[in-house]
Amino acid sequence: MRILILTQKIDANDPILGFFCGWAKEFAKRFEMITVICLQKGECNLPANVKVLSLGKEKPSAFSRKLLALRKIKYIFDFYKYIARERNNYDAVFVHMNQEYVLLGGIFWKFFGKKIYMWRNHHSGSFVTDIAASFCTKVFCTSKYSYTAKYKKTVLMPVGVDTSKFANLENSTVRKTKNSIVFLGRIAPSKNVDVFAEALGLLKKQSFDFAADIYGDALPKDISYLEKIKSRAKELGLENFLKFHNGVPNRQTPEIYNSHEIFVNLSSSGMYDKTIFEAMACGCLVLASNENLRGQIDGMLIIGEREAEEVAERLSMILSLSEEERQKIIFDSMKFAETHSLFNLSSRLVKSM
Repeated sequence: MRILILTQKIDANDPILGFFCGWAKEFAKRFEMITVICLQKGECNLPANVKVLSLGKEKPSAFSRKLLALRKIKYIFDFYKYIARERNNYDAVFVHMNQEYVLLGGIFWKFFGKKIYMWRNHHSGSFVTDIAASFCTKVFCTSKYSYTAKYKKTVLMPVGVDTSKFANLENSTVRKTKNSIVFLGRIAPSKNVDVFAEALGLLKKQSFDFAADIYGDALPKDISYLEKIKSRAKELGLENFLKFHNGVPNRQTPEIYNSHEIFVNLSSSGMYDKTIFEAMACGCLVLASNENLRGQIDGMLIIGEREAEEVAERLSMILSLSEEERQKIIFDSMKFAETHSLFNLSSRLVKSM
């Protein structure tokens, strides 16, 4: 089968979307030909049977900020140009996260007999999402709490973590720092990073010895949110306990996971962040506020309410575990993470198309 993939960005250096280069490489083993249309293209070494066409966001704009609408019109023009020009080079369409592509191209693809598959995993959605889904043969998501999980045509999929890259390196030169805690991801209110900082303040009051790190960047609209967290961390006296770092390329995150004992994720159940499984695969004790995990990992690691008091209580319990208890949880979590490997995702995806 030959497939057209629509995604936001192809760039191995992107802290959030860098993983998609790995997806494209794995998919290339299972599809005869892949054509990727992305909004922005960066560094990514892909196999010969993968062609990438960018809509050009990475290029300097010839338009002033006041004429941004003209640039968006050019994106749409190039989108239609590419899907029409390449129509004989693909049999099906796979849209990753951006439902707008389905709305723009759905009628065209239907007319030419192309099956449409959309991957969308998020707790929020609207009638616009419903319209996009109506064009699709199937909709894929990873969480049963995703907005898109309600459709009869929806198929639950593995998260898709490259477990050959994300693995426990405890026996190598990388060592986990004792009582170390990490929060890694985009800095945004939906990630509840502020709750994490408040929980660390409570841990400090309880005289726990720990070292915490936050890795991630904020979008322009969320910079004030990040600054408020930094200010609050100072008020809580966390200068010697918590460090803030910029986001790093996805390929560098295995070393970060492998140097920390505990990973915290406070996103909603509708998201099912990939970082949860990356951290598990790297041997971290993962504390998450995600109902999808119930019955899959130790219940102590699942937070019911995203409140600082509960997060602090669970962290104190984890920090108090014996080494034997820790290793048992880590072993079970790593086995569970393996079921969400990129290999399993790729295999399931091909069978579902």
